[in-house]
This record gives sequence, structure tokens and C-alpha cells, in this order.
Amino acid sequence: MGKGRLEAFSDGVLAVIITIMVLELHPPESPDLQALFQRLPAFFGYVLSFVFIGIYWNNHHHLFHAAERVNGPILWANNFLLFWLSLVPFTTGWMDETGFAAVPVALYGAVLFMSGVAFFILAHLLIGLHGPDSALAKAFGRDLKGWISPILCVLGIGSAFVQPWIACCLYVAVAVIWFIPDRRIERTIARE
Repeated sequence: MGKGRLEAFSDGVLAVIITIMVLELHPPESPDLQALFQRLPAFFGYVLSFVFIGIYWNNHHHLFHAAERVNGPILWANNFLLFWLSLVPFTTGWMDETGFAAVPVALYGAVLFMSGVAFFILAHLLIGLHGPDSALAKAFGRDLKGWISPILCVLGIGSAFVQPWIACCLYVAVAVIWFIPDRRIERTIARE
């Protein structure tokens, strides 16, 4: 079956996720700089979450640009990814409301971890459908960033109970690793 509806649906869900996040970003109640500075942690959480959603959108776009078709398991794997990404606004808001307490920061990391797991499942189902000689299979190769990221998320989850800001730094490291779009798929398709 074609991939167009899956891509359009995913784009819509990701747009709604970003919209929900920005609606949860409340301005300061007073017009002074101190009130603005007090909102900086919330702004940090929003920016980090926006970057993560953007990273997933970029990689999802590249993944489906290289795919030619989808099947039922891929549709469900895509929904599994969207489910975990849809929890990002909730965990971002909870971190803000609790002043980045340990449990919300750990849960944020768990959502990031499960989003990574879901993307891994989706990518490998697509590779399985298209075969080991496909552009997707060649582009993914060893996927070093795909292995480092979940390790950093797990370390972040654990460190949230020691010092939540250490966990946040690890989550930022994951974002930095992925911030520059992964060009493997583009290069592989250009060679094909």
C-alpha cells in the first residue's frame, strides 16, 4: 500500500503536539525581568521538547522518503511512535509544574527512550519490508547514533534521581547528537 496517508497523518499529529506544547508555555504574570527569568526553566523544557519533535519529524521524513510502500505492521509501528511522541507535552508540562523534580524528569527520559525504541521498530520494519539490499537497509548500516541515544536516555533516567539537571544535560546531549539531520538516507538515495 502507498505511504502518502501515513505521512500526512504523522505530519498532522506532530503539528498538534507542537501546538499543545506552545499552548502550555505561559507568559510571566508580571512585566518585569525577574518574572521572565523565573519562566526560563519552562522555556528550556519547551525548546528541548520542540527540538526533539523536530528531530523525529526530520528523521521520519527521511525514512519515508526512502520507503516505497508500507504495510499493516508499519502502520501500527508508526502509531506506536506517535503515541510516545504525544506524551512529550505532558511530561514537559509536568517537569515545568514541579520545578524539574526527579520523577517528572525521569519520566521525560522514559518517554524519550520509548520514542527511540518505537522509531527503531518502525525503521527496522520498513527495512524488512524493502529488503536487505534496499536503500533503507544500506542507509541505516550500523546506526551508531541510534545505539548511543537510548543509552544516554537510560543514564538520564537513573541520574534524575540523583540530580535532575544531570539528566537534563544528558537529554540535551541526545538532542545535540541528532540536531544535525542524519544524511545517511539522502546520500544513499543520491547514489542509488
